[in-house]
Amino acid sequence: MFDIFRQIYFNSIFYDKKISKFYNKSLEYKPSAYLLTPILKFQTKKLNIDDFSLDNVWINQELDKKHLNKLNNFFWLFSVDLKSSSNSVQSVIKNWIEINFKYNSKNWNFDTTSKRIISWLSNYRLTYENSNEQYKIDFNKIIHKQTSHLINQIDNIHSYENKLSAIAAIILVGLCYKDEKNFTIKGLNNLKKIIKNSLDTFGFPRSRSIKYSILFLKYLIIIREWFKESQTQIPEFINENIFQLGQSYTFFNNENNLDPLFNGNNISNNSEFDLYLNRLGYSFKNDNYEFSNYINLKNKKINLIMDVGSSPSRKFSNDYQAGALSFEFISNGKKILTNAGYFNKNNYKLSNLSRSSAVHNVLTIDDNSSCKFKRKSNFGFEIKEGLTIIKKKVTYEKNYWKISSAHDGYLKKYNVFYEREIEFYPKENKLIGLEKIFGKKKFPNLKFDVRFHLEPSVKIMKTQDNKSILVELDKEGWKFTCKNFEIDIDNGLYFGKKNNYTENQNIYISGITNSQNNIIKWEFIKIQ
Repeated sequence: MFDIFRQIYFNSIFYDKKISKFYNKSLEYKPSAYLLTPILKFQTKKLNIDDFSLDNVWINQELDKKHLNKLNNFFWLFSVDLKSSSNSVQSVIKNWIEINFKYNSKNWNFDTTSKRIISWLSNYRLTYENSNEQYKIDFNKIIHKQTSHLINQIDNIHSYENKLSAIAAIILVGLCYKDEKNFTIKGLNNLKKIIKNSLDTFGFPRSRSIKYSILFLKYLIIIREWFKESQTQIPEFINENIFQLGQSYTFFNNENNLDPLFNGNNISNNSEFDLYLNRLGYSFKNDNYEFSNYINLKNKKINLIMDVGSSPSRKFSNDYQAGALSFEFISNGKKILTNAGYFNKNNYKLSNLSRSSAVHNVLTIDDNSSCKFKRKSNFGFEIKEGLTIIKKKVTYEKNYWKISSAHDGYLKKYNVFYEREIEFYPKENKLIGLEKIFGKKKFPNLKFDVRFHLEPSVKIMKTQDNKSILVELDKEGWKFTCKNFEIDIDNGLYFGKKNNYTENQNIYISGITNSQNNIIKWEFIKIQ
């Protein structure tokens, strides 16, 4: 009901007057399009707009919502050859303004509007230069009007990406129209607000999401470069947060672009972003082995990374996965043991599955996850019952690594704690794990599984005596053993690529444990 009344208000004369306040200002700062490289995919082959029929482009009602948004956000302008006719581009924009000068729920979508403002201003050579005075007046008016709409509605937006995009658009308008300092101030105030509410004391997202850490870094750098290019003083809090987010970026990033698949992360290719950072003179360094409750131990050949953090609060749990104490293992630039990734498309079963402990390299009890989730009214999930890390200790020496941590995720249901110890001996290339289930009181027999998911390209085979599993990746061989419990191979789903899945395999240990038999020991040793 609230949404219905809000749409009625947006379409009213009162709202139109509210966002139509405008002083005839001219576009002064003209931003460079290349500064948006971190959030754009530039096409190598440029399009010539004169090759397309543009007469009825805004009247076409056959497009689905996704393609309609892509058309209306004007990000396709970044793929248009600058040799194209600016008259043709301006004609398209002029027609758009005539049809959409008043709020239109279909074409004034919050995210679409933010991107449209950024695209129009960043492609000024096509959208603004060499135009007549009336066009410029109309262009400036609609820019200001859309920006006012974003400012009025930004508090109702919960998506990090949409909110950061809108903040960037508001700030950019303030910089482009020098006398409109109010837009810059409001944009910066909203930026401070989202940073304060969404990032922890380390400058890392409270959601514990690696991908959102990178998203914040990209937008802050873009905004900083706009200030720099427009010869406007850069706010100090932007510099400070870029430094902190840069610490996060270099902590998780590696030379092989092997993204850690924790808490909503997927495989991404950051090589172009690295080139962008280098070109603009950004250099981040982080020699710490722990950052915001992630442990990252490595030498020239091996990388062991583990999640030792408590679950986030419900407010920040939309992309959280129940993978506390899970780990990933990389040898010679190839990931062997991996978490299974994250699926966030509109598929309830796959999205729910990808949040479970079962798709992580970690122990589960009685097929239950360490956290419980509940479905929200719209598509998505949030934590119903979380967990707290109750122990954490790390030893990081040249010839001996050890991570020891425990959580209470199974305490309420089973009256037990779960502790994991992982040791690595670099000289022997030997990984040893201890999975401990313990409680303050006697507890009943419990069914458990410990899974170790493998990259889809990894080959595995069980030995004839059923006591070992051989693992091969690019002629590198490893052997997995567990003496006291049954080990086997199972098929699974791998969600490493965003909103996609493929089959993979996993090694699993299964059995029944009780207060007298509560330690599961396994070994993973290199054999060639």
